[in-house]
Amino acid sequence: MSDVVSFSAALRERSRTAHSASEHAGFMSDLISGAGTRDDYVALVVQHWFIYAALEEATERMRADPVASVFLSDKLTRLPAIEADLDFLIGPDWREVVAPLPTTRAYVDRIRRVAATWPGGFVAHHYTRYLGDLSGGQFIGRLMRRRFGFETNGIGFYLFGDIADPEEFKNVYREKLDAAPWDDDEKERVIDEVLVAYRFNTELFADLADAKAAQSA
Repeated sequence: MSDVVSFSAALRERSRTAHSASEHAGFMSDLISGAGTRDDYVALVVQHWFIYAALEEATERMRADPVASVFLSDKLTRLPAIEADLDFLIGPDWREVVAPLPTTRAYVDRIRRVAATWPGGFVAHHYTRYLGDLSGGQFIGRLMRRRFGFETNGIGFYLFGDIADPEEFKNVYREKLDAAPWDDDEKERVIDEVLVAYRFNTELFADLADAKAAQSA
């Protein structure tokens, strides 16, 4: 008798290639390898602000949903940390100078659209962002700290002070995915939406690279 693969394991396996493509996109690869600059990092943080503003606005709406609310935790909230990072990185007037890139606008629209009508789609985006932040995001935060001489200012986004054990938190989250009352068709839809989220991430890195090239031209 073959072993039954859990939904969370199937989700991780089915999204592995898309996850890798996003992680190794040129802009992000440069930032991690040392070819990227402090300005590149700031540009990424700016786009995060728009994305997490939409995601956390959707989170508030989902608190009343019986399925999506199971995944919510105030310990994950990132927007105040991003805003403090931008205060430090750009200055108190940062709201006057930031703008979303085309992919960010499309990404934000997608988050808002699925959160308005589809709890499973919201969970797909919630999972992709926050479990990524608690995984590879921790490595990126440590790297940016060393590279640019940050203490906590500038990398607050990556610091989850209320989560003592990220691995345990992720394990519990995956148990919630496995317990979600979704049939096979809905599980397929959720996986597909995770792939959409990864595609947005990959395309955002391409936008950031293009914006950098345009500034250098």
